[in-house]
Amino acid sequence: MKRSIIFLSVLLSLFMLICPDPCKSEDKSPGKEGILIGLIPEENIFKQMERYMPLAGYISEKIGRKVKFTILSKYGDIIDRFNSRGMDGAFLGGLTTVIAYEKLGVIPLVTVVDTEGNATVRGHIIVRRDGVINSPDDMKGKIVAFVDRASITGYLFPVVYMKEHGIHNIRDFFSEVFFTGSCDASVYAVLDGRADVGFVNETELRDMISSDVTIKKELKIIATSPDMPNVTLSLSKRISEKMRKKLLDTLLDISNNSKGREVLKRFGAGGFRRASVNDFTPVYRLLKSLNVNVKEYNYRNK
Repeated sequence: MKRSIIFLSVLLSLFMLICPDPCKSEDKSPGKEGILIGLIPEENIFKQMERYMPLAGYISEKIGRKVKFTILSKYGDIIDRFNSRGMDGAFLGGLTTVIAYEKLGVIPLVTVVDTEGNATVRGHIIVRRDGVINSPDDMKGKIVAFVDRASITGYLFPVVYMKEHGIHNIRDFFSEVFFTGSCDASVYAVLDGRADVGFVNETELRDMISSDVTIKKELKIIATSPDMPNVTLSLSKRISEKMRKKLLDTLLDISNNSKGREVLKRFGAGGFRRASVNDFTPVYRLLKSLNVNVKEYNYRNK
């Protein structure tokens, strides 16, 4: 199967963009320093930075402050390293947003709106089309490739789905359980035969299929989650109200000018929508179904 080639220029751009040292966060007055935003590993790191680099440049120009992104190796690293790395904010998935809100006090600012105008995303449970799996019962004794414990589509929803179908002890039910770290890696694990069951959000799967149409022919979706909040930018309480408003206005207005629309095209989105804690009710509902207190949720892949 065809796989994308990583060019040297992307690598160089990546190192130029990622902040090598934690940016200080005590003084957020204009002109003093940059804004450091963390990213969860949604996909291949080089592809992800290609998407985010134009957005960083656009925001920097609009707010008069250098914006830098840093990708963490695991979803949960955002929680563990938010303060130690001096992050001012982070683009987070539904589950990591809730954990960061409860544990770190970060405040949701805007949610990504996809090219079809949706600020929500669903997760898929996938298997090979030529395989024998058609239901949860068929998964017994198979190999499963979760994404990350801190991923709602790559772990939380599948676990709830399995519980609803009588699967309470995952490690006993499956012959092998492992974590891939990103949605695309879970998909490739299924495609390459290293796993029988994988998980991916619908946006990532759609993007992968647009790059390689054979993926659609090889995979089958056997379950889909309810709508969940799309990737959301949340900010530290250290960010001043003035800077918060600048960022909010910049992102809400991005689709109203030609340069912004070009940035959105490369980012793979249609715009941004103002976020609210109430948007994450579906996430809290899933956690409640597992009788889990979010502040006690184990988001580490152990």
